Formats: sequence, structure tokens, C-alpha cells
Amino acid sequence: MKILVTGAVGFIGSHTAERLQDLGHNVIGLDNFSDYYSLELKHLNAKALTEKGVTIVNKDLRDDDLAESLPNDIDYIFHFAAQPGISQTSTFEDYFSNNIIATKHLVDYAERSENLKLFVNIGTSSIYGLEATFSEDFPPQPASHYGVTKLAAEQLVLQKSREKKMPACSLRLYSVIGPRERPEKMYAKLIALGLKGETFPLFEGSDKHLRSFTYVDDIVDGVVSVIGNETKIEGEIINLGTEVEHTTKEGIQAVEQVLGMPIKLNVIPKRPGDQSRTKANIDKARRLLNYNPQTTLVEAVRQQVEWYKANFL
Repeated sequence: MKILVTGAVGFIGSHTAERLQDLGHNVIGLDNFSDYYSLELKHLNAKALTEKGVTIVNKDLRDDDLAESLPNDIDYIFHFAAQPGISQTSTFEDYFSNNIIATKHLVDYAERSENLKLFVNIGTSSIYGLEATFSEDFPPQPASHYGVTKLAAEQLVLQKSREKKMPACSLRLYSVIGPRERPEKMYAKLIALGLKGETFPLFEGSDKHLRSFTYVDDIVDGVVSVIGNETKIEGEIINLGTEVEHTTKEGIQAVEQVLGMPIKLNVIPKRPGDQSRTKANIDKARRLLNYNPQTTLVEAVRQQVEWYKANFL
């Protein structure tokens, strides 16, 4: 199969592109190599993908000439590209253009792809709001520009499914961790600062936040399992993550356990829009995709620490 993965040199996109290539597919990875975070990491990911045989296309989805840069016989699209996370340095315009306008351009391209079997939108638990513990039919209550624009992007994709113009589904991911995680994310920062003996900035009260910290390989298991299940998941929204909850404090303790050293903390003011609890309800994913994440938090952290040491020390 010929598969397009957007955001392919990012964290989860790169793992998915790599897995799909390993499964024998012809993978085209699209990315605009934004400097929102370390280009060094993005080029490291791109190198790993190129060595696997993935074709990398440096292209911004907001460009008007998207169809001129991509083939018209794509079988699957996995849409990871987005303005990520809840960041005080990102404007609403950043979220709007990267999450809504970019997705609209990709949908327009996808409609013209004659072989398209499925457009897989990658959503987020932030769509649910400050607490994300619900099944997929719960009314969205996003509490951040990120959540609002990711919901809009999801609906742009699913609109085409409802109109019978394009087969599509959306996967809402929960608190993914592991190798290649973005540098500003909790575990990446904990590991980097811990190994350097530097202080970790902890948002006030966030040590009590509950998260479905899910290892990236477990997420990718669910993402790639949509292939062959198109009729079951057409038009569906599906949560992917672990049902096991951990507090941020337990996450910090897991990193300390793997590193074998304490981490110094500095409490800073709360971050607006941050979720207080995420717990993936994956009953639907189990039923439709036979989804069953298994990796423990400590094992996930161990894998991430080993990757960081191999690439940055």
C-alpha cells in the first residue's frame, strides 16, 4: 500500500511511519520541519526514517499547491501534523492555521485521491476538556485553543465521511510517552534535566494530575490496526491509550527510579487549560480493533532513557 504520513518527523508520526514501512508498505512522510522545537531532533528522526526507506517530503500543509508535491494514488493517509500541545508561546493564529487550515488543505487533496481507502485523523484527549475519562460519544468540552482547533480539524475530516465523499475515522490519543518525545514534554524534560543535575519546573498542583501515560509503541499498535478494518471504523471516533492511571508525581518517581537519582523540582505557576485527569476509555478500541496496550510506565521510561542516552550523551 502507498501511505502518506503527515507530521512524519515528529514524535508519534515518525514511529508510525517507521512501523508502516517495516510492515512492507510504501511510506511517504510529509513534514514542514517547523522550528517550534529542536530541528536537531527532527533531522535525527528523518535520518532514521530515510534509512528505513521512507520517502521524506519537506512541505507545509498550509501551502496551496499541495497536490503538486504528492502522488494522486495514495491508499491511506495518517494525519499527525499539527500545532502541538498547550503552549504559552503559541498564538491562536498558530493553532488555527496549523490545525484547521492545514487539515482543510489535506482533506481537499484526499478527496482527489482515487485509491483512498481511509483518511485517519489523529485527534487528542484534549478535545474532551479538563477531564478526559469518557467514551467517544461524550460531548466535547475543550478548554484550550489546542483542543478547540483539534476538534474543528477532526470534524472537517469526519464531515467528508458523513457526506460519503471520503472514508475517514479519527483516533484520539492519550498522553503518549517514549523515545523521540518532544523536548518540552514532561518525560523528555525530566530525563534531560535529571541527567544534567538541573532543576525541573513543575506546574503548581500538577503533581496530583492523573494521566494515562501510554508508551508510543502501544499507541502505534492501535494506529496501524485500522488497516484492514475500514468497514468497522468508517466514520468512527476511537480512543487510544492505556486504562492505567498515574499521577505526575508517580511519573517523576518512575524517572528517578530508572535514572537512579533524585530530581530537583521548582514549583512554578499553573498553566491555563491543562487537563487535571486523563484516563482512556478504550472499550470501543478493544471491540473494533482488538486493542490491548501492555507496556508499564517504568518500562516506557526505561526505553526513553536508553534512547536519550544513545542519542544525546
